[in-house]
Order: sequence, then C-alpha cells, then structure tokens
Amino acid sequence: MAALDLPPFSNGVTLSTKELLEYRGRSALIDLSSNSQIKSHMAGTLIAKTKGRGMEFDEARHYQIGDDIRAIDWRVTARTGKVYTKIFREERERPVYVLVDLNHQQYFGSQLLLKSVQACHLAALLGWSAIANGDRIGALLCNDFEHRELKPRNRHHGALALIEYLVKIHNKGLEHFKSGHQNHQVFEQSCTRLRRVVKPGSLVFLISDFTNITDKSAKQLQRLSRHNELIACQISDPLDSQLPTQLSGTIAITDGVQRQQFNIDQRSRMAYQAQATLSQEQRQQTLKKLNIATMHFSSHLPLLQQLQGQYR
Repeated sequence: MAALDLPPFSNGVTLSTKELLEYRGRSALIDLSSNSQIKSHMAGTLIAKTKGRGMEFDEARHYQIGDDIRAIDWRVTARTGKVYTKIFREERERPVYVLVDLNHQQYFGSQLLLKSVQACHLAALLGWSAIANGDRIGALLCNDFEHRELKPRNRHHGALALIEYLVKIHNKGLEHFKSGHQNHQVFEQSCTRLRRVVKPGSLVFLISDFTNITDKSAKQLQRLSRHNELIACQISDPLDSQLPTQLSGTIAITDGVQRQQFNIDQRSRMAYQAQATLSQEQRQQTLKKLNIATMHFSSHLPLLQQLQGQYR
C-alpha cells in the first residue's frame, strides 16, 4: 500500500475513530438536498410543497377571516394600509440511512485501502453531510456474523454513534475474517432488515461491492424503492476487474487461512477480465432495473480525491 497517499490517521487496514472524524469538515462535498417532494410526516428542515405553520416564510397575502392573528405581517400592513398575513411553507425532515455491507469480500485491497475501509470512510462522510443538512442519520451495519441497527438521530449525536459502531463492526469483522467464516447471504439479510426499519420518504445509501446481490435482495430493494430514494455506492478494487500485467507464471495466493497456487498467463488473464466484466454488467443491469442510481468508488484512491467535483 502507498502509505504516503493514505488519508490522515489511516493505515488502510484497521479502522480508527480519528480517521473518520476527519470527514466532519468535508460534508460540503456531498449534496443531500431532496430531488422530490418529501413523503415523510416529521417536522424538520426539508421544505415540503405543502403549506402550514413553520420556519420558512413563503409569501404575504390579504388577511382573511379565520387566519391566525399571530401571523399578521405588521410591516406590510403599515406600509399598505391593509391587513396582510404571513404564509409559511411547512418544514419537513427526511431521515438518511446508510447500509454498510462489510461482507468477507470487502476485506480486500491491492493498493491503498481495504474496500471495507473505503466503505466506512464513505459512510462517515455521508453521516456528517446529513447532519450538516439538518437531517437525521440512521444506519444498518453488517458483516458476516453481526448486524447493528442505528435509529436515526440528529445533530452530532447521530454522526458520532455511526462512527463508533463503524469502527466496532469493521474491526470485529477483520478479526473474524482470519477464521475463514463466510456468509454469502449477508447482503440479502441486510436488505430484508432495511426494508423493515426504513420509514417512507427516506434517502437510503447502499454501500457495498454488490457481489452478493441476489433475486431475493433485489426484490427487497424494489419494495424499498417504492417509497424511498435509493442510491447505490459500489466499492471496488482494481483487482476486481483485471489482473495486473506484472503477474505472470506461477503465483501463490492466500486469504490468511488457505494458500493456493495459480498459473497466470495471457489466456487466463483475459478469461479473468471477461468474467469480471460480465459479472459487473449483470450487477449494473439489476440496479438499473430497480431504478437505483449508482455511484462508483475505488479503494486505490483517497475518497476525497474521487468526490471532488463528481457528486451529482
């Protein structure tokens, strides 16, 4: 790994609170403003198209019988000689959820960071951005043996809780990765849980490599997308798509538990790339059918470098 290019306080493998706190001042890189009419019914800071009592002034109009006298606009009334009342646009709050999939295949990185570390960096940034936008931030964090649900909370409490459990879940998953335990249904199970906890009108970020997306998980996401805005954030590594040209001949590969030897030549390199391309196209087609917007992030570059000028 290129240590000089690592984000501050990060070693690229284990996760620390300090490195995730660094994203607090970078929240402006992600715009979480709503693209559609808000569907939730909670009071908060997103402006809805309905009108009512709230903090956002909309217009002044002639006073009508039955209007609240506390809303009279005395300045306009004094200037025009006619009674005017203030009309407000009701403010609404939109919960933001992040699903962070830390399956065993995420604990891999060939250059700068593990994909799992990059996923947590992105989740932390989204948490700080939600808080800066006045939203509540909730999360569903999972690895191959554990799930953790975080109810949406506002202000810094929500972001700090997210960071605390990102560090715990990630580092526990890293420890258990060496045991060889694998759960290929973790993403499917997480989507089922997510559909149960997310309330209509939420903005949901799905942070995963999507290698384990199945028909069942796609069905859960389809139901979830009916009443919520979903954005898929795919985390990948350069080795996910092609083998480096430097690799040739017989090489040994280990996952920390088992060790295998492979013969790498031009034919096997092309077959590997073709299979990786096909798998990626299938994942993209699945997300496209679900009408889920997709963002791509690589583990070989710092997150901030990838985000600058690229989001939405």
